[in-house]
Amino acid sequence: MTYRIAIDTGGTFTDVVVADDKHNLIVNKALTDHSRVFNGIKEALGVTAGTLGVTVDHLLANTSIFIYATTRATNAILENKCARTAFLTTAGFKDTLLLREGGRPNAYDFSQAYPDPYVPRRLSFETEERINAEGEVVKAMDEQAAREVLRQLKAAKVEAVGVSLLWSIANPDHEVRLGELIAEEMPGVPFTLSHQINPVIREYRRASAAVIDASLKPLMQEHLRNLEIDLKSANFVGELFTATSFGGVMSVEQLIQRPIYSTRSGPSMAPISGKVYGAAELGAKDVIICDTGGTSFDVSMVRDGNVVFTGETWLGGRYIGHLTGLSSVDARSIGAGGGSIAWVDEGGLLRVGPQSAGSEPGPAAYGRGGQHPTVTDAATVLGYLNPDNFLGGRLTLDVAASRAVVGKLAEPLGLSVEEAAVGIMRIASEHMVQAVQEITVNEGVDPRDCLMVAGGGAAGLNIAMVVKETGAKQVLIPRTAGGLSACGAQFSDIISEFTGTSLFSTRAPDFTQVNALLASFDAQIDALASDLAKRGITRIERTYFAEVRYEGQAWELEVPLHGSRLQTPEDLTQFVEDFHAVHNRVFAVIDRGSNVEAVSWKARMTAIVTKPQLVAITTGDQAEPQSERPAHFHGVGTVMTPCYDGPGLPAGTQIKGPAVIEEPTTTVVVYPGMTATVTSFKNYLIDLGA
Repeated sequence: MTYRIAIDTGGTFTDVVVADDKHNLIVNKALTDHSRVFNGIKEALGVTAGTLGVTVDHLLANTSIFIYATTRATNAILENKCARTAFLTTAGFKDTLLLREGGRPNAYDFSQAYPDPYVPRRLSFETEERINAEGEVVKAMDEQAAREVLRQLKAAKVEAVGVSLLWSIANPDHEVRLGELIAEEMPGVPFTLSHQINPVIREYRRASAAVIDASLKPLMQEHLRNLEIDLKSANFVGELFTATSFGGVMSVEQLIQRPIYSTRSGPSMAPISGKVYGAAELGAKDVIICDTGGTSFDVSMVRDGNVVFTGETWLGGRYIGHLTGLSSVDARSIGAGGGSIAWVDEGGLLRVGPQSAGSEPGPAAYGRGGQHPTVTDAATVLGYLNPDNFLGGRLTLDVAASRAVVGKLAEPLGLSVEEAAVGIMRIASEHMVQAVQEITVNEGVDPRDCLMVAGGGAAGLNIAMVVKETGAKQVLIPRTAGGLSACGAQFSDIISEFTGTSLFSTRAPDFTQVNALLASFDAQIDALASDLAKRGITRIERTYFAEVRYEGQAWELEVPLHGSRLQTPEDLTQFVEDFHAVHNRVFAVIDRGSNVEAVSWKARMTAIVTKPQLVAITTGDQAEPQSERPAHFHGVGTVMTPCYDGPGLPAGTQIKGPAVIEEPTTTVVVYPGMTATVTSFKNYLIDLGA
């Protein structure tokens, strides 16, 4: 096999990155076809195949690994297009999803309605049974009553079932039996048991994970099966992997069983790219990754060479959305992408997003009937985008349509078309600055000490201005920025996580139960490693974590373990000191007088696979611009701006702003006062100036 293909299907564009046996990465895009995802993939692959001088069938027939990331699951949740799902729980706990964990984004804002639960209360049902915290059966399950409830679900035409019984993490027998009853009474209806998907102590998080996972099964099973069919009919015979929220990949069969892992799978890949590019270019260990797509702006971090993870993964906004309750790459998203719609609110203020034009119809510039001004339309009006060379010349931008929709916005504001376009760009940039500050300043990180790596099709339009507002001095825009997340999939490994609950306290440390849980993780990893070894993947890494807090605290912090077990007093001392260090970094305080306790434990298996390598090139002669066109810049006005052909630029080329660099899948704007340098890896390092 010769090729390795990675796909990232977003709301607007489908990004395709193909790696050949010489480690070349070829990026292409196509508009996403939401009716049949392979149509967009095939179009982008067709362009790549043409570049390589082969057919799409030949390309796929000679591909060893195909990695697929998608926003399908996340979008279905946000748009309420998942399966009709029921929630089954212990009698007395019907309102678990309704009550949530509390909290609101703004404690003094009472204008926002209380959010609806993920599953309507009318589809929440109770089961007569009870297990206590020690795993003892307090009340046996009434199977006859349970069957009657399941018949009610069947009559209500329920398409999926999420089950979360009280203390199933201590004793799962009742959940397991209820699963067997579902299979008997509702054959073919998918269900999820909470102790299998997210065995944590908090009821809401466990219940939320169960119903979200169940609701995605009909949709994602059909979606992934259709992709398998389409790939097979196009001569693909290699291995199909899917990206996960862990920042790695897993087999499609595993994801079909647990589709909740596909939520946030696209954004989770971007920091993998940022880590690789940052380390290769400048040896950077602290990296802020910004990924600007057609619909959203995603920001994530690499700290001390490690991708940052979180257990607070909200879909649809903190407190007002839905919590997966699972560990995932910490990627924050806002509605500020190339397709974000600009509008004027009731107070006469210009706003941008969160609504997006998507791919259908898309921005007015696409000529597909878009009627609303977007960030892309603003960039078209300002002259940043080449109308004849968008998507490598496959899509001609309609400048007149962009000017018309931006003009309608400008008129009531008393602005010129160019001034309104500048306003759109600046407001979108300010939203992005706030997102960067949330994941850095609000988390105790100084962005001035970090390298910024930016990607996404719309990244180069305004990222330099975003970075400058944060106080940073440089931003790296990879040559493959147009498919940053898909590139991350190229650099990713196979990752699986295993979680369990076991209360442990330094007040009376008992290592037996904890070590038994950790040993159970190793047994599961050994089984997976054995299967991977049959496919030639033998390098396995294991890391272990605990969710730790001071006694009496409400929330835990994730602390990595130095080894795979806690066995000696020295192990315990190291464990406590590691927690103190993490607590001090996050909260700037240590309480050595309090006991330390761990609530849950986790193991992460990473199977290292062969990946493309970045190849440096020698420095060439200074390149000249291929053309120039008028472009408008805030504070400068409209000036004739040199335009450079990105693929033809040799390493070492320095480009002083104002200038525009055109890549087939992205455009990099070098603003006045800034300088872009083509690195030895043919990426763009922009010095923002004073």
